[in-house]
Amino acid sequence: MKVEVIVPAAGFGLRMGAKVPKPLINIGRQPILIHTLRALAKNKHVQRIIVAVNKENKRGFEKSLKRFHVDKSVELAEGGLTRGDSVANCLKRLRGDTDIVVVHDAVRPFVAARIIEKVIQEAKKSGAAIIGVPLKPTIKEVNSQREVVSTLPREKLWEAQTPQAFKKEILLKAYDKFVNARVTDDASLVEKLGIKVKVVEGSYFNIKITTPEDLVLGEAILKSLRVVGTAQCAVPTKIGNVA
Repeated sequence: MKVEVIVPAAGFGLRMGAKVPKPLINIGRQPILIHTLRALAKNKHVQRIIVAVNKENKRGFEKSLKRFHVDKSVELAEGGLTRGDSVANCLKRLRGDTDIVVVHDAVRPFVAARIIEKVIQEAKKSGAAIIGVPLKPTIKEVNSQREVVSTLPREKLWEAQTPQAFKKEILLKAYDKFVNARVTDDASLVEKLGIKVKVVEGSYFNIKITTPEDLVLGEAILKSLRVVGTAQCAVPTKIGNVA
């Protein structure tokens, strides 16, 4: 089984308020992206990782990749105006013999090896799979006046994460058919094809670093590991213990 990974990293990260793109912000003295790429590269099936970057920031990504070693081949592709555009550009670079395509957020550096393997194996079996976790908070639906309309049944709600994995032909078909659709994850396009997407339970440590508050949490997760800077090896099931 041959797997290629797409990592959209072309956003400007305005909510972070930093001078550099979010993936290049350091945690544990290394860019978030490097932690992410090393986690993905540990999987034995992964042949290559394609990172979509904004051309204005491409030099910064090149410098980071040159300074910090990643065990698998990493190729930079031109990002688009939207996340979907970036993924579509990367899909054009896939090799002909690729079986499974994995899409993973550039700023989810704490994804555990077991989770990556589980979602790949599920995609191999069912065609499409995502990582998710059950929602903890109570969710309210509100109207434009911020009045509560309903309380949603929490037991049926899951937070979607990445990585998300698909048989190559399924993801290519979804992007070809819904080329102009604006979605926040790739599974949404596959769902629109009428294909059932399986959910593999992930980890609450698999956070997406989006705001300054997330950076604080990310540093805490990193420090809870036995060896600082090796977040790609394992994620603690409890603070202070390594999974």
